[in-house]
Amino acid sequence: MATLSDVARRAGVSPATASRVINGSSKPVTDELRERVLAAVAELQYVPNAHAQLLARSHRSAVGVIVHDVSDPYFAEITRGLQRVATDQGRLLMICNSYRDPDRELEYVELLRGHQVAALILAGSGYHDEAFTRQLNEKLAAYEATGGRVAVIGRHEHSGDAVMPDNRAGGYLAGRELCGLGHRAIGVIAGPRILTTTTDRLAGLRQALTEQGRELPERRIRYAEFDRDGGAEATARLLDADPELTAVVALNDSMAIGALATLRARGLAVPQQISVLGFDDMPIARDVTPALTTVRLPLVHMGVRAMSLVLGVGAPTPRVEVLPAELVRRDTAGPVPHSTRATAGSAPRARRGGTAS
Repeated sequence: MATLSDVARRAGVSPATASRVINGSSKPVTDELRERVLAAVAELQYVPNAHAQLLARSHRSAVGVIVHDVSDPYFAEITRGLQRVATDQGRLLMICNSYRDPDRELEYVELLRGHQVAALILAGSGYHDEAFTRQLNEKLAAYEATGGRVAVIGRHEHSGDAVMPDNRAGGYLAGRELCGLGHRAIGVIAGPRILTTTTDRLAGLRQALTEQGRELPERRIRYAEFDRDGGAEATARLLDADPELTAVVALNDSMAIGALATLRARGLAVPQQISVLGFDDMPIARDVTPALTTVRLPLVHMGVRAMSLVLGVGAPTPRVEVLPAELVRRDTAGPVPHSTRATAGSAPRARRGGTAS
């Protein structure tokens, strides 16, 4: 691969002159020298080292983003919003997947800081982990001291700009909807306990049930990974422990898709025999059969706002934007069945041993 020195030699100029031509420097270069350098670039098929250019510039052009998993529809939608603003402003987006590993997130903060990104966005949930939070804040403070900008999406114990989806209000909407439909035996498939997102959504749901005189005992909550397989497995465990459930709340839509698969495998009709309610309103929610009733968060707009905060004019005090949740009624949540799980002439409501396909 040709180097800058190779180009300079071929053009018969100094490396500094070749660099000025290639990088579009404002310093004057004669037309004849410019043509010689560009001809050498074409002949040698020279490609500039983007990392070296980044380090040489006083203007940082890249933005680092740490997500839990960009293949997760939740983060894919947020990333669409981030990318939209970054592209409009001519910025390069560097995306890192932490896979919900706190240690990996700390490593990525250091890595992105080493790449001298202009801004850093933490797009995943915060953690209930004091040691991790302390280390993260120390690293972010060191990065901000060099002029870097930081924003978070979700609830983090970090003093700075934040875009906060109203997860607690969303959980409350889900609980109020099911109570209004007459449900009392409600099970919950929740994400990992360590995530603040799980805590907030569950707290809102529990508040709604309490206000309506319902209980949510721990035996009706199953914690799993925030994905389809986690939802399918958690739903199976819920049904095995409590066959009389009339509704299942999944704390994200991927888990809800897994819940529907388990219920279908066990011969349970949704919503005639059991209701399902999701959270996030990812694109596939409207396309599954039956279409998923869920709580909608403005995922793309969350990304837009976070990127706008870090690339816009700074503020003397932290800015926190809370974005609302709304209930989207589709086809998976209905009135509580008038009978128990098994009714005469109908399919049994709970069949042990079924697996989700």
